Amino acid sequence: MLAPVPLPDIIMRNALIALFLGLSLAAFAASGPYDESADARADIQRALVAAKAANLPVLVVFGANWCADCKVLDGAFKSGPAAALIGARFQVVKVNVGRFNVNTDVADAYGVPLKQGIPTVAVLSPQGQVVYASTGGELADARHMGDQAIYDFFVKVSGTHR
Repeated sequence: MLAPVPLPDIIMRNALIALFLGLSLAAFAASGPYDESADARADIQRALVAAKAANLPVLVVFGANWCADCKVLDGAFKSGPAAALIGARFQVVKVNVGRFNVNTDVADAYGVPLKQGIPTVAVLSPQGQVVYASTGGELADARHMGDQAIYDFFVKVSGTHR
């Protein structure tokens, strides 16, 4: 028969487990595709400089690390049929919008209504003019779109810059 564990030991053990889980979840939540400390305007300006040199448009992707659809879209940028297309046809900048409380002015400046859902995008000419802005939440359901629909969306969007 097992000896009973004194109540203070059980409370201490549970408190330590809760602390460990809390820290683990916080670390997991903090990691993601969007740099929460980035200067979005400076990042976009750097991308525009590179875009001019490469004669490519800038794809500005607005999202957040808590957003599952944003993570799915980011995965599509790294593998699958859209990855090569996006890598070849765009300079990409990811802009963190937090809980719709960060960089909303940047989204507004490019005509991107965040209230329609994230992730959402704007395409800028190498000179910085908006040539496309998703205004209807086109990517806000990226989890259910599938690789082909994401690819098709970016084929269409990549044709906006000529």
